[in-house]
Amino acid sequence: MTLSSMVVSRDWQEVSVLECILGGLHMDVSVENEPQRALARLNKSKIDALIVDCDLNGSSQFLRELQSEEKQRAVPLVIMGAPRCVQSLDETGALFAFEKPISVEQAVRTLSAARSMILDGRLRYHRAGLEVPVALNCKGRKPMDAFLVNLSQGGMQIHTKDPVEAAKAMQVCFELPGARSSLKARAEIAWQDQRGNMGVRFVKLARQQQRTLQLWLAQQYFAN
Repeated sequence: MTLSSMVVSRDWQEVSVLECILGGLHMDVSVENEPQRALARLNKSKIDALIVDCDLNGSSQFLRELQSEEKQRAVPLVIMGAPRCVQSLDETGALFAFEKPISVEQAVRTLSAARSMILDGRLRYHRAGLEVPVALNCKGRKPMDAFLVNLSQGGMQIHTKDPVEAAKAMQVCFELPGARSSLKARAEIAWQDQRGNMGVRFVKLARQQQRTLQLWLAQQYFAN
């Protein structure tokens, strides 16, 4: 899975080092040497990570604009520059920082952490389409059959012919293709419509089964 990054800098020696590191982390790199052009591009394009050179003229205003309410975006921000700039990390809104001249070891460690954070966020909300039977067990009712529509770490969408009372606690049981055992979770209804579609939120899933689900979803994500 290739992610995208933008480097805002005119320091071409440092940019070339970053391009090598980011390429090794399977991240595409675009470079902008004008902060306002970078801002315009951010408003039009999906960027996974942003690296800003604090020594660049106009970078302070650029970082302030990034933090303004109307331009807030969930993009991990990395700053680089002289030690005085890196020490003001909290003022910039950045999550990561490293000093110039770039230490390759430090930059690899910092950018790897940023990449891991991006992937964790994507996987948390990734939904995999999957058509397998689901058994629903509601207290006081006979087990019901349903079909899974899509699945995420936090829940699933299912389809069933039988209406379910929203207030009823339930247990869902299903099998993941390739998994050694079925997954069972306590769940609750998040939403449902008149056509038998239902959103189910996991309330309790054993730690080992949660790990099995996470790994399976990650495999589906990177296979696409």
